[in-house]
Amino acid sequence: MDSVRTALSSAIANQAPPEPEFFTTEARLHYLRWLGTQSDRLRRRKPEWEVRRDFLQTVWYESKRAGLDVSLVLGLIQVESGFRKFAVSSVGARGYMQVMPFWTRVIGDGDAGKLFHMQTNLRFGCVILRHYIDREQGNLFMALGRYNGSRGRSPYPDAVFGAQRSWAFADRPAGAPAV
Repeated sequence: MDSVRTALSSAIANQAPPEPEFFTTEARLHYLRWLGTQSDRLRRRKPEWEVRRDFLQTVWYESKRAGLDVSLVLGLIQVESGFRKFAVSSVGARGYMQVMPFWTRVIGDGDAGKLFHMQTNLRFGCVILRHYIDREQGNLFMALGRYNGSRGRSPYPDAVFGAQRSWAFADRPAGAPAV
């Protein structure tokens, strides 16, 4: 347990900025196409461009940082909070990814109020989800159940997988026809 706590604490403490870095022009173009597509999809829930861009950029960054599929994280956020920054569940989970406050004591500085900070919430949520995926040896169904506290029951993972499909992004090279 101490080694898990240390690893998770280290992942949370790394204060790298949520600025995507690209090593090729094609990778940057892929990101910009993704950002444009997802921005259009999210406009109804986050009408202000700057808010939407910052949110999507941070989701991209924290998902990639944790080795997660961005569409899975967006699906989880949709199910957990409906993209509401200040969402609080009936059991006290907070923010976009509905992180339980005890996590701030286990792997953070104990300040549960920080879970309403976008990057903090997304970082905690992504690190916790990555931990559960690793613990379940890559089984996303079981990892999502752990994340939600419903391990082994299908409604929650099925809801996240369903939402994930609406955030899928099939990029195609410039000039290629849409299928």
